[in-house]
Amino acid sequence: MTSRRGFLKSGALALFAAGLGGVPNFLAQAAGSSKILSPYKKNKVLVTIFQRGAMDGLMAVTPFTDEYLQKARPGLFMSAARSAANPLIDLDGRFGLHPAMEAFAPLFREKRLAIVHGVGSPNKTRSHFDAQDYMEAGTPFRKGTSSGWLNRAVGLLGHEAATPFQAVSLTSSLPKSFYGDHPAVAISNLQEFAIQMRGNARAANAAANSFEDLYDQTSSTLLNRTGKESFEALKMLQKTDVKNYKPANNARYPNSPLGNSLKQIAQLIKMDVGLEVAFAETGGWDTHYNQGTAQGTFARNVTDLSQSVLAFWTDLEAYQDEVTLMTMTEFGRTVKQNGSNGTDHGRGSCMFVLGNDVHGGLVHGQVPTLAIENLEDGRDLPVTTDFRSVFSEVAGRHLQIEQANVLFPDWKGNGIGVMGRV
Repeated sequence: MTSRRGFLKSGALALFAAGLGGVPNFLAQAAGSSKILSPYKKNKVLVTIFQRGAMDGLMAVTPFTDEYLQKARPGLFMSAARSAANPLIDLDGRFGLHPAMEAFAPLFREKRLAIVHGVGSPNKTRSHFDAQDYMEAGTPFRKGTSSGWLNRAVGLLGHEAATPFQAVSLTSSLPKSFYGDHPAVAISNLQEFAIQMRGNARAANAAANSFEDLYDQTSSTLLNRTGKESFEALKMLQKTDVKNYKPANNARYPNSPLGNSLKQIAQLIKMDVGLEVAFAETGGWDTHYNQGTAQGTFARNVTDLSQSVLAFWTDLEAYQDEVTLMTMTEFGRTVKQNGSNGTDHGRGSCMFVLGNDVHGGLVHGQVPTLAIENLEDGRDLPVTTDFRSVFSEVAGRHLQIEQANVLFPDWKGNGIGVMGRV
C-alpha cells in the first residue's frame, strides 16, 4: 500500500518539479502579505542560515578584555572603549558585538537573541567542502551519510506533510541539509519558482499537464486527497502578489541574496501554507585577505546578516512566537591575523539563535583566555561546544523533537541551555 509520505516524496513533488513543464506560470505569483486561514494553521517554524566560508567568530563577538587576542591581531583587534573611533557594542563586560551588527543589539538586550561561542565540529578538517558536508549531514565523522540533519528533523515532526511547503530551501539547489527520504523543495526565487529535486526517479516520466487533472483521474482515495491538499496550497499561493509584497511594520530588508531569501521565507510563514523548516544561506565569509575592521569585507557581511535577520523578525509581527532562527558556519578563523590583514581557516566560531523561546541576552559556551597554551593546535579558538548540542537542543525544544539519537545518530551529548527562558 502506498503511504502518504511515500506519495508526497515520489509523486506530488516530482510532478510539482517537472510535470508542469519548466517554471509554471501560475506559480510565478507565490506569496504575499495576506493571511490564509483554514485548512492550514500556524506551525512552529525553524529557520536556519548557513554562513558559508567560515565566519570569524572572534571578530563578530570579540572577547575584548583578552590581551592575548589584542597582541595576536594588531591590525584587526577592535576595542569596546568609548573613546575608540568605532567601538564594539559591549554585551556583558567581556564580549563585544561588532559595531556593524548593531541591528542585533536590541534583540540581545530584549533577551530574544542568544549567542553561542566556541562552537564547531569535533572533526578538525579545515576543508570548507568537507566541514560543510559534515555539518549539514550532522555526522562529523561519517563522510557517506546520505541524509541531512534537517531532512531527518522533518521525519521526526510526528506528522505527515500536508503540502509541498513543509521543508523549503531558498536556494537554487537543494542543500545537503535537506537530502533524504522526506519531502523538501528548493526555490531559488518565488517569482520564478524554480525547483530542483534530488533522487526522484518518477520526475522524468511525469506526463500530466496539471495537478488537478492528474488527481481527478486517480482511483486511489489516499492519493486523491493528498494531491488535492497540495494543489489547494498551490492555488492559495497563486492568489497573492509576491512582487508587490509589503513587509509589516515597515521592515526594510537589504537588497541582497540573504535579505531576499528571508523576505520570501517570511511571506511563506505568514501565508500558513504548511512551512515548518526553512533554509537560507549567505556566502563570502572566507576572509583570508583584507578582512577589515569597522569597514571592509567582514563589516559588509555582518551588516547584511544582522539587518536581514532584524527585518525578518520585525516583519513576522504576530508570528514571532512560532519561529526560531539559528545561524551556522562550518568553522572559525585563526586567532592570529595573517600577513595579508586577514585570518586563515580555524576551528571554533560563534552562532546566533533568535526567538521568543530562547534563553537570550547571554553569550553561551566557553571561551578560554587566548594564550597560546589554551589554543587548539596552538593557533585556534578551541571547539568547546559541539554544534550538535546546539542543533539538537534548538530543534528539539522548538519543534518538539525528542529522538536526538535519530537526529544525530553518532552523538550522545546534552544541550547547553540556549533554549527556554529562565
